[in-house]
Amino acid sequence: MVQRESEGMMIDWSRLSRDYPILDGLPATLRERVVERSVTAGERLALQGETPTGMYFVLAGEVRLLRRSSSGRETVMQRVQEGFVAEASLDAPCYHCDLIAGASGKVLVFPRCDFEAALTESREFNQAWIVHLSGELRRARSRNERLACPTAAERIRHAILTEGDGRGLVVGSTRKEWAAELGLTHEALYRALRRLRETGAIHEDGGWIEWLAD
Repeated sequence: MVQRESEGMMIDWSRLSRDYPILDGLPATLRERVVERSVTAGERLALQGETPTGMYFVLAGEVRLLRRSSSGRETVMQRVQEGFVAEASLDAPCYHCDLIAGASGKVLVFPRCDFEAALTESREFNQAWIVHLSGELRRARSRNERLACPTAAERIRHAILTEGDGRGLVVGSTRKEWAAELGLTHEALYRALRRLRETGAIHEDGGWIEWLAD
């Protein structure tokens, strides 16, 4: 087991490789450079315009890519509770969004230059990275399709049916945060959810939303 001292803790690579298959193929040289750190809710890990120096992997909590329009409206471009976040920053000269902890937790930080070298040196890791990016591309396409839906109700329906289990969706965030992901104001989301409840199109139970209309 390769371990590294970080903030008073040891990184257990045997456990991480078991829990996160993409980390199983990490070359030993990259593992030796990883730092594990704690993050607190609201903490800014990187800001738009800054040069990326590391790749982040979320172990616990939540990290978001947040973009603000000139009018101050916020849109969540990516929300990750487990796994890599802001993958496109690996090849970007600067961040195009803010990278913010949505909830307190822990992240692994890979130095960018070492991460790039590992992709070149390890065929296994390179292939795992390609598979991961392919999955992210499919999710991004689905998200763009959802944002193209003209009404709030259609965006809600799309999210439930594409991100859930085919019947319903557990929304692991506040309604205000979910509104930002859907590209809506929280007022528009609340109104749409109320209308959908009143017409029997959805059933809500805590964070669970079930689509009943189809």
